[in-house]
Amino acid sequence: MAEVLLFHHALGQTSGFLAFADDLRRAGHTVHTPDLYDGRTFHTLDEGIAYAEELGFGNIIERGTRVADDLPSDLIYAGFSLGVLPAQKLAQTRPGARGALLFYSCVPVSEFGSSWPADVPVQIHGMDADPIFMDEGDVDAAREIVASAPQAELFLYPGDQHYFADSSLPSYDPQATALLNKRVLDFVASR
Repeated sequence: MAEVLLFHHALGQTSGFLAFADDLRRAGHTVHTPDLYDGRTFHTLDEGIAYAEELGFGNIIERGTRVADDLPSDLIYAGFSLGVLPAQKLAQTRPGARGALLFYSCVPVSEFGSSWPADVPVQIHGMDADPIFMDEGDVDAAREIVASAPQAELFLYPGDQHYFADSSLPSYDPQATALLNKRVLDFVASR
């Protein structure tokens, strides 16, 4: 079974985020869920982003990469929205990565290097009408990775929600999440 380092989104470690991790654990995988917010959670995206800005995005990335220092190198790195930042950095820069799962967000490869590592498979998941994913450059960054990396997939789900796979939030979409979960479990099992 695989070992996954999973980073939370800007609302923190919500019960829906933790439930997602537990689904992976029930499938037999080891899942690490570091808390980049020191126990804080937020009710709105604006509140969560304000806190992330207060901490500093560079600091959040650094917190995530420090967690990896105490773990084996052959991990699958995964992140939801804000959590994509440390996950993508680790997948691109830490030798031994077995894969990457990027949910709701993606940044240009140039943020962390010159290209996506050819030996690191990646899945990117977002909604096709999510204004954050579609209008703020994330989908463009995702398409760049898919065009240049031999083992990259972009999955777009119908809908306009950002946090669609978090079962604890009003944005939750059970149908899209069921398909996402199937794809993720297949991906993780194959690593």
